[in-house]
Amino acid sequence: MGDVRARTVGGLSAAGVRPDDVPTEIRGSTTIVGILRLYPHGEAARLMARLSLPCAHCGGAFNEPLTLAAQRHGRDPRAVLAAFRALAGGGPTEDQIAAAAARRVRP
Repeated sequence: MGDVRARTVGGLSAAGVRPDDVPTEIRGSTTIVGILRLYPHGEAARLMARLSLPCAHCGGAFNEPLTLAAQRHGRDPRAVLAAFRALAGGGPTEDQIAAAAARRVRP
């Protein structure tokens, strides 16, 4: 099937869908699909599952930045960002996962 990063997502004009548009670092503006393409062997998908982030199913995967997705799902955007950034170093730790998975209490 070839390299996952070499595939395009036809018919969409969003960040991260072209083969030359795979992010090299995770920023707050990095989209969910960009993160999934950055880790084509499933590390990011497994982290999304552990955090119970349904972005791939709620429609936010293509255009929604990671920090906005965290807010929409009631999570601390900085904690979620830290957990995904930790993937580059073989993480995240259990503490980072717990912080990113915690739902914020809305007033």
